[in-house]
Amino acid sequence: MRAVAKGERLMINIDDVDFEPYISSNGEADGLAFQLDRSKRLGTGFHLYKMEPGYTTIPHQHNGNEEFFMISGEAVDNDGTVYRAGDLVLMKDGTEHCSYSKDGCVILVYLEGPETGV
Repeated sequence: MRAVAKGERLMINIDDVDFEPYISSNGEADGLAFQLDRSKRLGTGFHLYKMEPGYTTIPHQHNGNEEFFMISGEAVDNDGTVYRAGDLVLMKDGTEHCSYSKDGCVILVYLEGPETGV
C-alpha cells in the first residue's frame, strides 16, 4: 500500500472551521455551512451546518434523502419534533419542513441534492 500523497487528504478540526453563509436554491441566506469538498455546491453532499441562536430555517423540500447527526445543541422542527446532540436522523426525499434552534446548534449533514423552498 502506498502512503497518502500530499493533497490527497484534507483535514480540519471542527473548532477551526470557518462557516460561511449557506445560500438556498432560491437565493436566500439560510444558516451557515462548511464543507471540505468544494467540488460540490455548498450545502450539498457531506457538510457541517450551523444555526445561530434564535434562527429558523427557510421552509424547504428535500430533493433526495437527507441524513444528519446533531453534534451540539438542539433544534425543533415545525411539527414539534426535537433533535438533540447525539440524534441521527433520516429525512426522506420529498420531505417538507423547517427547523428552529433557541440556543443554536451544529449539525453534520449529508444531502443528496439541493433543497427547494416551499
